Amino acid sequence: MKIKYIFRYWLPIAVVITLLSGLVYLEVQQSLRWGANDPQIQMAEDAAAALAAGAAPESALPAARVEISTSLAPFIVIFNNNGEALVSSATLHGATPALPSGIFDYTRQHKEDRVTWQPEPGVRMAAVVVAYGGAQPGFVLAGRSLREVEIRASQAEQITGIAWLVTVSASLIVVIGCELIFGDRENTI
Repeated sequence: MKIKYIFRYWLPIAVVITLLSGLVYLEVQQSLRWGANDPQIQMAEDAAAALAAGAAPESALPAARVEISTSLAPFIVIFNNNGEALVSSATLHGATPALPSGIFDYTRQHKEDRVTWQPEPGVRMAAVVVAYGGAQPGFVLAGRSLREVEIRASQAEQITGIAWLVTVSASLIVVIGCELIFGDRENTI
């Protein structure tokens, strides 16, 4: 059995397995993250439409207040056109959390922004910001915690890693087996 021949045939297989495993994980992780925005898209668009039609900001909020550092519940914050919070169903340690001003600049130009927002370490939100017009234009932020999504992404990473290890190991065993069975025959043909 020649190690050089084993690695010549196995290494390209291992590289392909590694690339495919990485692509599978990336697809699963991105699908989980993109799906985390779905409720907030609807909440932000509905609230923005109501506010543009003249509804009072308080009427666009969910009934319950949400402490975003601990809760998984979705929330809404309504900002005026200058990016100052008007009303909020979200609190961060008792205060209304502030968004970076760059989000408002981007949303003014593009009408919507979907971001991963981290108001403090360990607190990550899937957030959708929608601009609205009308007599008093502004912005609606709808968000919710990414905690469960990130747990699922971590589990997907572990499963992909185990599958990669099993597949790479199995391919090495197959290549070694082929070398043991057919290796000496190549020199006689």
